[in-house]
Amino acid sequence: MYDILILGAGPAGISAALYAVSRGKSTLVLEQAQVGGLIGRVSTVTHYTALQPRETGASFAARMKEQALAAGVEIAYEKVTGVDLAGEVKTVRTDKGTHQARRVILANGGTPRKLGIPGEEELAGKGMGLNTARDGEAYTGRNLYVVGGADGAVKEALYLARFARRLTILHFEDTLGCIAEFRQKVALTDNITLRLGSRLRGVYGRDQIERLEIDSERDGHVETIQDPGCGVFVYAGIQPNTQLYTQLELEDGYILTNEKMETSLPGVYAAGDIRAKQVRQVATAVSDGAVAAINAALSL
Repeated sequence: MYDILILGAGPAGISAALYAVSRGKSTLVLEQAQVGGLIGRVSTVTHYTALQPRETGASFAARMKEQALAAGVEIAYEKVTGVDLAGEVKTVRTDKGTHQARRVILANGGTPRKLGIPGEEELAGKGMGLNTARDGEAYTGRNLYVVGGADGAVKEALYLARFARRLTILHFEDTLGCIAEFRQKVALTDNITLRLGSRLRGVYGRDQIERLEIDSERDGHVETIQDPGCGVFVYAGIQPNTQLYTQLELEDGYILTNEKMETSLPGVYAAGDIRAKQVRQVATAVSDGAVAAINAALSL
């Protein structure tokens, strides 16, 4: 029996764990894959106070893990398969066993949203749905496509441009939805082309992408592009990982909380990207985690 059980070891979960153990609460973090969550997969981390020079997602995640372990945080790598969050004692079932705690903090974020287009599944890892930090350099000298126009997509596009022969940003709106800093950098990068008002409709090939279909939002015209061996990186938002939380009040799949990060169930808190809120950044995830853990500890 733990005082506090935290689901997810991204910035929100690790922040929550640090604050929980600092208050003398027995704490366990359950993580399915690796410390860092989605932030560990990005090329660079920006706009967060006191970053290390040339901070990558991997280096940021490694420092989070090091700090947590040094503070005495217990991390178990298990996949959560079921939860019972009602009652004073909360039960979490995983592929390796069952854990109980008096308080639970849900910080298991989201999963990258897929496009649902022809060829997406068949060509996954063969040029489609690639990871910038892992796959970018391997596609040096090829034509690259980034789907998405928000901050995360454009930041990754700027990183990928150093490897690309030509990089095309596909975005369904008429203007990029990123911050001014990124728009200015795009304008100064010679090998980046914008295709606004466009959607990727399908990718085709066998062992690699051979051709793409791009749909115009303006007139519905579909253009077929022959581009053997190209790479496609998709940044179309996230799907919150709330499928198991049927006992909670949700809004568009996200968990509703108050300013103390309390959910609709007593003793259950939510923090980070999984929570219904306006801004989803590392800074807000860390803040959520701290608030959740402090209030969870105070309630014990």
